[in-house]
Amino acid sequence: MPTGSDKFLDINSQIASWLDSAYDVSIAWVLIVLLLASGLFFTIKSKGMQIAMFPHMLSVIVKSRGGAKGGISSFQAFAIGLADRVGTGSIAGVALAVVAGGPGAVFWMWVVAAVGMATAFIEATLAQLFKVRGGDGTFRGGPAYYIQRGLGSRTWGAIFAVLLIFAYGFSFEMIQSNSISQLALTSFHVPTWVSAVVLIALTLPLVIGGVRKIAHLSEILAPAMALVYVVMGIIIMLINFTYIPHVFSEIFTGAFGHGTYVPPAVAGGAGALIAALTQGIKRGLFTNEAGMGSAPNAAATATVDHPVTQGLIQSLGVFVDTMLVCTSTAFIILMSRPFWEEGRAAGLNGTALTGESLVDSLGSSPAVHNLVAVLVMAMMISFGYSTILGNYAYAETNYRYLVGMNKSVLPLKILVIASTVLGALLPLKSVWSIADWATALMTIVNLVAILFLGKWALGALADYNAQRHTTTPVFCSVNNPHMPGELPTEVWHERGGHSTEQTQSSVEACI
Repeated sequence: MPTGSDKFLDINSQIASWLDSAYDVSIAWVLIVLLLASGLFFTIKSKGMQIAMFPHMLSVIVKSRGGAKGGISSFQAFAIGLADRVGTGSIAGVALAVVAGGPGAVFWMWVVAAVGMATAFIEATLAQLFKVRGGDGTFRGGPAYYIQRGLGSRTWGAIFAVLLIFAYGFSFEMIQSNSISQLALTSFHVPTWVSAVVLIALTLPLVIGGVRKIAHLSEILAPAMALVYVVMGIIIMLINFTYIPHVFSEIFTGAFGHGTYVPPAVAGGAGALIAALTQGIKRGLFTNEAGMGSAPNAAATATVDHPVTQGLIQSLGVFVDTMLVCTSTAFIILMSRPFWEEGRAAGLNGTALTGESLVDSLGSSPAVHNLVAVLVMAMMISFGYSTILGNYAYAETNYRYLVGMNKSVLPLKILVIASTVLGALLPLKSVWSIADWATALMTIVNLVAILFLGKWALGALADYNAQRHTTTPVFCSVNNPHMPGELPTEVWHERGGHSTEQTQSSVEACI
């Protein structure tokens, strides 16, 4: 006789199946067209900035480690965005993509990232242009702010904010904690309630501390864990170097429905092509977030002399996440036995599949096997934990947009903690599906907004390029010949935008 738990699992699976099917035949195609079209549009309008300015991006990120002139430094804002991008989505999300869409899904992730770097630049620059200063000295901004201030629509700004809070303050928090607890359960038989208690103990102090403490932790944790993970991927590639051509072959042929691996839910051919395309774009969006409107919330917090500086840094974050971290995950999985053993991959949680793949490739003896398992667990906890904190930082920005800068954020903190606990305890197939819908809707709202507002970011880019070959670029919105009009902001009325007061002398100093 089926138990209550069995019934819950069955209902959960049915909801996930219905939501996934509805997503794939409806909003997925709207999202695909908008993502690729906007990415190509901004690539053309910016004259291929993600390629032409890539070396300059590297030099900008190296120079951004200095302290902020009040608020959060440029590198800290980048680290918050990186901590959120390089989370379990880069592990569990990629694993789900290659299982459900085949190796070809990785190719479409690369495509989304390549054009998405231009989209990420536009939205992050807009976040800087339309940001506001909070009472605590930090900046706030993001799509909700530039929709209201740039397009004059408080209603659509609020709609975006609600969608983001639901996704990042609720469903994504559950996904991260679930990935951690399931890996602990499968690898070390740790009860899920123990994982829930540990996550509360780790998360509560920093959530209470707010954005500044999260920024300081992310500055250290995010780059370190990304580097360690990429190095592990390189080691596995070196160990299995003879298999690299086959993996690349599977990625490129599978992208068009002709690979050896056929996803369990499709019959091959056109079905395999569609599975690779939809899974690659869906999971690629989830992990690199280009165009989603989430990373601009971190980009706006930085104190910089020119808005384009942070746009370049956030664009680089898309490259780091997809081309380095997600590609590492893909090769770790595609070079291991768990993926190719029929039926085994589909039965594993995404994080567990990646963990088993790492252990399978590196654990040649029982002692090494156990050591690698511990390292993988520690790394996965770091990924998921940092993403929980990054998610909270995004949700807080939009919560304050809705209720006011000086209102209590206690209800949001309770929601985040409760979501973390529930995610660790419950099976969450349907939560992934709900999160896909929430991110798709907020992405569509954001993409439409930046298509209307992109001229402001492109104007700022023209101003930046006019200065950067002769001096360090510094932005001013007053009488700026490169901008399409007078920017509706008080922040950039002084060169560099650092003044907390708008005075006549500061305006004159801009001209």
